[in-house]
Amino acid sequence: MEDLYPNPSWNFVFGQASLRDRIGVFSFVRYDPAFYGERQGEDYQEILLRRSCKALVHEVGHMFGLKHCIFFSWSMNGSNHLLESDARPLSLCPVCLHKLQSSIGFDVVDRYRKLLLFYQKAGFDREARWVSNRLRRILGDDNER
Repeated sequence: MEDLYPNPSWNFVFGQASLRDRIGVFSFVRYDPAFYGERQGEDYQEILLRRSCKALVHEVGHMFGLKHCIFFSWSMNGSNHLLESDARPLSLCPVCLHKLQSSIGFDVVDRYRKLLLFYQKAGFDREARWVSNRLRRILGDDNER
């Protein structure tokens, strides 16, 4: 729950990761509504979890060699403020997903199935619907489970 300043002359960063060294860090502090003087409402934990997952996906993407995406507005875009961060989806764009899959190798359907279970458990209904729709399109039917 501390701000991160990689260099004294920089503004804060939500997180930072090394493409080469495969290490990364992010801070929860600016994802907490209380940081901005807002009340921590009933949905506080969901907001903090969703924002943290977005940062984690982004920084881990860097750790696996993905640079900031210029093709689509998805999780590998950079963000300079909370509204920008909140606006981007939690998922990788098709280009970044393909790069990651080519780099480390995984079954895309299996990945989506596991993401669907996580999203359902976390209460991320919008993301669960998106992944469920992706599975239906990939599989060509309603057999996403």
